[in-house]
Amino acid sequence: MRLLADLFLTFAKMGAVTFGGGYAMLPILQREIVDNKHWGTDEELADYYALGQCTPGVIAVNVATFIGRKTAGNIGGVIATLGVVFPSVVIITLLAGVIQAYSSLEWVKNAFGGIRVCVCVLIFNAVIKLFAKAIIDKKTLCIYLLVLAGAVFLNVSPVVFVICAGVAGVILKVIAK
Repeated sequence: MRLLADLFLTFAKMGAVTFGGGYAMLPILQREIVDNKHWGTDEELADYYALGQCTPGVIAVNVATFIGRKTAGNIGGVIATLGVVFPSVVIITLLAGVIQAYSSLEWVKNAFGGIRVCVCVLIFNAVIKLFAKAIIDKKTLCIYLLVLAGAVFLNVSPVVFVICAGVAGVILKVIAK
């Protein structure tokens, strides 16, 4: 029961302070889940993000579900999911009535502009950390460069990139044997 409460509170804390969606949550997830709680590794977190990207739903919710299930089974997945969405539901419910009245104020616009910049930096930092753990040899560097080029020059669903990268990883592993 203590683990379930810890899952809920950990993900509720993340849900309460994460602005900018699932990608903005990545640095917080790395610190809390990998470094502090040891509920997963950087590699698992990267895998959960990839799966969360190509499954229906919000990435942050999907990742919370994956981590919760890994940590405490199906009920852990449900509890972590409820934890991550609970703050948003409360905050959105409270703000829904007043957002229209205050969204045009200059200081509100400036605050959100500052938050967006901060989120970009946090995401960039998380990407650098993931990059260092994901690119382990020439094969993974090749997959990275191909996906990067595809993402920049093609208008293709991220699901296609994830599937192609997974297939390429399997093929390269088979060829190496």
